[in-house]
Amino acid sequence: MTEDELKEECGVFGIYGHPEAARLTYLGLYALQHRGQEAAGICSSDGQRLYVERGMGYVADVFEEARLDRLQGEAAIGHVRYATAGESSLDNAQPMLISGGRGQVALGHNGNLIGVPALRAELEAQGAVFHSTSDTEIILHRLARSRQPDLEGAITEALGSVTGAYSLIFQTADRVIAVRDPYGFRPLCLGRLNGDRPATVFASETCAFDLIDAEYVRDVAPGEMVIADRQGLRSVRYAPAERPAFCAFEHIYFARPDSRVFGRSVMLNRTALGRQLAREAPADADVVVPIPDSGMPAAAGYAAESGLPMEFGLIRNHYVGRTFIEPKQSIRNFGVKVKLNPVRELLQGRRVVLVDDSIVRGTTSRKIVQMVRAAGARQVHMRISSPPIISPCYYGIDTPTREELIAASHSVDEVRRYIEADSLAYLSHEGLLRALENGERQYCISCFTGQYPTRINV
Repeated sequence: MTEDELKEECGVFGIYGHPEAARLTYLGLYALQHRGQEAAGICSSDGQRLYVERGMGYVADVFEEARLDRLQGEAAIGHVRYATAGESSLDNAQPMLISGGRGQVALGHNGNLIGVPALRAELEAQGAVFHSTSDTEIILHRLARSRQPDLEGAITEALGSVTGAYSLIFQTADRVIAVRDPYGFRPLCLGRLNGDRPATVFASETCAFDLIDAEYVRDVAPGEMVIADRQGLRSVRYAPAERPAFCAFEHIYFARPDSRVFGRSVMLNRTALGRQLAREAPADADVVVPIPDSGMPAAAGYAAESGLPMEFGLIRNHYVGRTFIEPKQSIRNFGVKVKLNPVRELLQGRRVVLVDDSIVRGTTSRKIVQMVRAAGARQVHMRISSPPIISPCYYGIDTPTREELIAASHSVDEVRRYIEADSLAYLSHEGLLRALENGERQYCISCFTGQYPTRINV
């Protein structure tokens, strides 16, 4: 990942009714690691109290055997975090835990609330003391102040006072509760793990189910609350469902290609985006080259539809961490070259179509085009499997400000000249929706249009 890429939001996982709940949650988070690399945490319950372990860094680095051994019980929830709201610190790591009149309650949140400064100021005026800068803590404060007699009613009341994107996993001593916002911005899946006693599982993506041999049952619906406890599984409609606003970028870039998200295969959707892009923006070229890793399915679709061969002319180094030490001697485009390296024999003398999922600031695309030219490509044509990003996201994706988004202030040809490509084409809005949903308006494409499904008061 480079500073020019969009950053993932977060990932949540939950399980109820399994003797190795914490270890299965660890594996679930491992599968969801791509959704957040700054912090990881697990909360478990033995039926009487909650145990929480959190740390900064990757899941495998945070949880060693001793930590997992301390997480007792047959229910657990987990979270991997990327800071969409709040600082990068252990105080903001999740699950967050509070104790009050209803006992202990833990919460993991994927998404982003709208109007956080005003919500926070209102609670502070009422005497609330915040221990983090995360918007998730606002939900817990609202929950603690509710006068509703039961937890489900308190959650309903707390969420009635906030807007934005939230897929939530709550845990108490005796239950796990999954909640999805009325628009369904962020994904949340329900599954079943069969064994001597079937267990209920929840996850941001189905790839977490695959790793632990769980069966995908369905998505948690927008505006739905699903409760797993000793009585079994219950569903509560806590809020009316709004017109769906599923995040299109889950299918364009964020989700793992082997997942089902919003009930559809990510791999098949990304391939369909590439096919649609080839129909809209063919290129007079010799070879299609994906920009790894997220551009690969779209490149395969583009190649299949155009009849051009696809070659892996750029190789990604998968063992690069989040930081690396640059040499004192200046090396041109070092930050990109340490992660991507061209295969000169596949590029030299050829007209190359580079396929990627998006262009954010444009700096990385420019360096990649320069790299491919330096490897001997005769022409470089850039094709993007999404429309131009012209507006920031307020629903859980860390996008730059509008001023930093190159497509917000530059025409397609101006972007082409900046990245030094021979041609540049993006997928159209209509083509995106056609590929994702056969024309049904179910997706949020605010970052491409500047029109938001909710009121934005930031």
